[in-house]
Amino acid sequence: MRRCEMLKEKKEKFKNIGKVAIYPGSFDPITYGHIDVVERALEIFDKVIVAIAENEEKRPLFSVEERLGMVKAIFKETPNVMVDSFKGLLVDYVAKTNAKVSLRGLRATSDFEYEFHMASMNRSLSPQLDTLFMMTSKDYFFVSSRTIKEVARLGGGVEGLVPDLVVRRLREKFKLPVTKRKQIGWDD
Repeated sequence: MRRCEMLKEKKEKFKNIGKVAIYPGSFDPITYGHIDVVERALEIFDKVIVAIAENEEKRPLFSVEERLGMVKAIFKETPNVMVDSFKGLLVDYVAKTNAKVSLRGLRATSDFEYEFHMASMNRSLSPQLDTLFMMTSKDYFFVSSRTIKEVARLGGGVEGLVPDLVVRRLREKFKLPVTKRKQIGWDD
């Protein structure tokens, strides 16, 4: 299928789906903090598109395909959540959808400065695009994908911070020696 036809097909997929927010991010891996933001956004929007950014500069642990698979599995029972991926500028991706809002989760004031700059740049590039900031639930404000990966890499438990599927995939990625696995209770 030619790229032009693929873009046309993708645009058709997003047509007539109501009030839509795009939740872009690397989701490497998705956490309960991300899921919390999506669930609360569904109280405001008809659809939320979880848009997984393809950004090799971040050196992701999971491939785009792996992240797509995990996020789709997590939201498989939630028909008003769409899962997709994109490469390049967010505003170019948004132009292919019916979205007018970019959704961003904030954990702390340190997140805000970076997110404010990104929202301002996106607004400069696409004046019709607004950004909605949502504070992550107090239960997850300390959780980040980077921290989850680091804790799992060092053999720590991340249960309760990410879905069980993500815990299993992290265990597969960080193949710890059997003795270490037993010590931290990874053997099921």
